[in-house]
Amino acid sequence: MRPDTAYWFPSPTTRFSGEYVLIIGAMPAFNEEKFIAKTILGTRKHVDRVIVIDDGSSDATGEIAEALGALVVKHPENQGYGGALRTIFETARNLHADRLIIIDSDGQHDPGEIPDLLGLLDAGADIVIGSRFVEEADGAIPSYRKFGMKVLDLATNMAGSVETTDSQSGFRAYGKRAIDSIKVSGNGMSAGSEILIQAREHNLRVAETPINVRYDIGDTSTQHPLLHGLSVLGIVFEMACFRNPLVAFFIPGAIITLLGFSMGAHSISEYLMGSSFPILPGLASVILINLGLFLVNSGLVLKSLVIFLHTMV
Repeated sequence: MRPDTAYWFPSPTTRFSGEYVLIIGAMPAFNEEKFIAKTILGTRKHVDRVIVIDDGSSDATGEIAEALGALVVKHPENQGYGGALRTIFETARNLHADRLIIIDSDGQHDPGEIPDLLGLLDAGADIVIGSRFVEEADGAIPSYRKFGMKVLDLATNMAGSVETTDSQSGFRAYGKRAIDSIKVSGNGMSAGSEILIQAREHNLRVAETPINVRYDIGDTSTQHPLLHGLSVLGIVFEMACFRNPLVAFFIPGAIITLLGFSMGAHSISEYLMGSSFPILPGLASVILINLGLFLVNSGLVLKSLVIFLHTMV
């Protein structure tokens, strides 16, 4: 049965297998009146409903979206990217969506690539990430952005996520299992990493497909790239500490401890060979050993605490 006709867009991707399959296209939007219309028009060619989360915009973003027939959910004040994603998933669950496409509203993503993501969902994936790095399709990405993304990819993987080539991509597709399972808790840009960590926890199947991203349309970020990267890195590290303390503390601590013992052994060796005791390397070895053992102990204690909390839930 077709859902109610409010905000209905006939879609070439609509499929029937005994019952209707609802495909939703959703986008966070904060002061995006310049590109929101083009993104909505491009997206609705491939989905059944378009949802726009007007995240406290002070311009005409919400009005333009409503005029184009999108279902607009307005935040009275800016809640950040994570807050917008949380509302998207909640709305998708309330609408009983079977497929969810999340795309940026700032004009960087090409809605024409949506069928590529939907195709992988139909092939059995629970989450599909539009990656800027699959098949080396990253030539247009500024070098400083590329470096920052790879650092965040590494941190996200250390935090216990599924491994991907583009953990920070905002162009993704989610199947029914993922829509029902993902619960975004943070408000910041680290929500993309949090989702991938939850994907591993819920044994969701993740696939990637190459996408093209425009960087020639001006600065689309509301925050300086360095501050944004450091903020995401800090939150991802917090998640790593909670979810995977052995990786975050124990392993680095063990490495530091071994380095300290190595320096100490070298210092003692020089002293026994008749040389004066190297004070600075010896002092450094003591500091490294103590720091390393502290991290090792912290990792073990936190891991025990995490196990205890999981048994209590």
